[in-house]
Amino acid sequence: MKKILEVKNITKIYKVYKSNLDRLKEIFFNKSYHKEYISNDNISFDLYEGETLGIIGVNGAGKSTILKQIVGVITPTSGDILKHGRVTALLELGTGFNSELTGLENIFLNGTLIGMSNKECEDKKDAIIAFSELGDYIYEPIKSYSSGMTMRLAFSIAIYSEPQILIVDEALSVGDAHFQAKCTKALRERKDRNMSIIYVSHDLNSLKLLCDRIILLNKGTLVSQGNPQD
Repeated sequence: MKKILEVKNITKIYKVYKSNLDRLKEIFFNKSYHKEYISNDNISFDLYEGETLGIIGVNGAGKSTILKQIVGVITPTSGDILKHGRVTALLELGTGFNSELTGLENIFLNGTLIGMSNKECEDKKDAIIAFSELGDYIYEPIKSYSSGMTMRLAFSIAIYSEPQILIVDEALSVGDAHFQAKCTKALRERKDRNMSIIYVSHDLNSLKLLCDRIILLNKGTLVSQGNPQD
């Protein structure tokens, strides 16, 4: 099978300071005034074309940190990430949206930010609006949306951007049951068309439905991987 993503020995260490003054003291006095927090510790895995990979673990296990490094929001302390295709991610809800703009205007803004051309946005806007089921709310500012409505729009844009790799981090948890089922169906259809998906969720049933393989993180370390049922 063709590798679409390679995560090699990724470690992410944060410096934790008691105050901003300690940051300055460290600069001027060339002495350590911080503690280290290891969010990811030497994590390695591959993602294959057409595969859905689940990532599970308790809060604080390092799931979101590894995703942000794959997307490029933050850089690893050490290790390498090799991407062999366009990545689109649904991370923190509302990321890439301007709350003052309408939903329609945000289709073009967010679409451009995740790599779509203006023509792609124009060609797909009707399909995005239809999938989101927002109706006339698409002409209202995002700041008037509920979290569920924001998720509907974000997911619709992401799925129609046709990335090679789609990352979904707990985004579906704020949606209603109907739209969650619709998203799950859409993800399975895209998987059949060789889209690779990284799916993070605490919903074990959706993980079993969607994923071919799951990795378990604990305290920043990859402790196990295998089939979803196990």
